Amino acid sequence: MARRKSNGQGFLELLSDGRVVGVFVKLPAVESVDIVAGAGFDFGIVDLEHSQLSEGDALRLVRHAHALGFPAVVRIAANDAGLVNRLLEAGAVGIQLSTVVSVEQVRDLTRATRYAPAGRRSVSLAHPVARYGVTSLREAVAAPSPVLVGQIETTETEDPLDRILAAGLDVAFVGVTDLTVEFGFDEDLVQARVEEVRKAAEATGVALGAFAANPSRIPERARYVALSSDVALLRDAAGRAVNDAG
Repeated sequence: MARRKSNGQGFLELLSDGRVVGVFVKLPAVESVDIVAGAGFDFGIVDLEHSQLSEGDALRLVRHAHALGFPAVVRIAANDAGLVNRLLEAGAVGIQLSTVVSVEQVRDLTRATRYAPAGRRSVSLAHPVARYGVTSLREAVAAPSPVLVGQIETTETEDPLDRILAAGLDVAFVGVTDLTVEFGFDEDLVQARVEEVRKAAEATGVALGAFAANPSRIPERARYVALSSDVALLRDAAGRAVNDAG
């Protein structure tokens, strides 16, 4: 695994150097962050879309990851500027937005994650990343911008894919599960859509992202990989333990 860095610029450098492999974090226990960080994953994706995590749970997990120097991206179902700001102030290195279909969605997310004049993110120093005011205002607003990941998981988008990706995304994450359902489980259509996203990402200089249930399923050209989840890894390990004991 690559070395880990805790800020957005460092994570982007890892991404530009090659593949980064992360894992979805769905359990509300800081021990889960300890385990995936210690296992050697490059980053974790705290999942506020498909999990039982509350906002408080997510903030605690992000804060713990930041204290460890372990990059944490947070997946959200919809852009909420207040929530995004709180997650970033807790130490998230990036935001992963689900179901991106338009340029305006990306622009809204960019505005929520960038300080003026590049965006409209509200400024405060009373949070962990600014060391509760020890960091100067000038230094705080000059910090590296967070990584922006957009999930492309619909059969069609409102705007052309290349325009969406070029609007400010660092990663185009292909949501194969949703695409599989939308395409009626037609694998050929799913793969054709994945190829469309890959070509658009390549044309715009955006990294391709994807989920893989296990290492053998990692797409060849994916550079941002979500490999399984803490829940799935625990389930699989528990199942093997029971089978071995029998």
